[in-house]
Order: sequence, then C-alpha cells, then structure tokens
Amino acid sequence: MDVKVFEKEGVWVFQITGEINISTSPDLKIRFEKQPTKKILVDLSRVHYVDSSGLATLVECLKKKQSQGGSLALSGLSEKVKSLFEITKLNKLFLIFRNQDEALSGLLTHV
Repeated sequence: MDVKVFEKEGVWVFQITGEINISTSPDLKIRFEKQPTKKILVDLSRVHYVDSSGLATLVECLKKKQSQGGSLALSGLSEKVKSLFEITKLNKLFLIFRNQDEALSGLLTHV
C-alpha cells in the first residue's frame, strides 16, 4: 500500500494505492491519527482490495473523526470495493462520492 497525503481546499486527502488489509491497515490508522484536521477524504480510486481489518480501520477512524466534530468521506470506490461497502451496509455510515472533486465539494458543505 502506498499513501500520498496532501491538502486541497482545506481538506486532507489520503490517496491510497494498493490494498487495505491486515498487513497495511495498522499503518493507515497511524497516518490518520497524525492528521489533526477536521475533514479527511480517503480517495480509494486506486484501491482494488479491502479486507475486514481494512474496513474496521476505516470505521474506527470515521468514528474518531466524528467524535472530534469532523468528518471522513470516501471517494472513487471501484465496483468491487463499492459492492463490499453495500454488502456490509457501510455505505449507509460513510459519505461516499464518485470522485475526488465531488467529495471535496460535498465535504466543504458538510460539518
């Protein structure tokens, strides 16, 4: 997994490439925790696989961000990853956008 982190329009974007799995999710969690910002976008357009530990990490980070008065959104889910979020009903928990531009626009109007 490779993670590029950058700020765009007041939102910290985590652009992830590769897999979010039991081996990579602890590193992702640490990266999220180092980001004090209220608004985070996780761009999954280059992620082809997420396992249960990856889902758990994303949920944990979302809950923590919400408890701090912030938000965490997802964008660019492939059909495979999108299907996983639908099957687990996590699509109801997360703000999910088609692409990074829509997400940035949506996050700027959200909390």
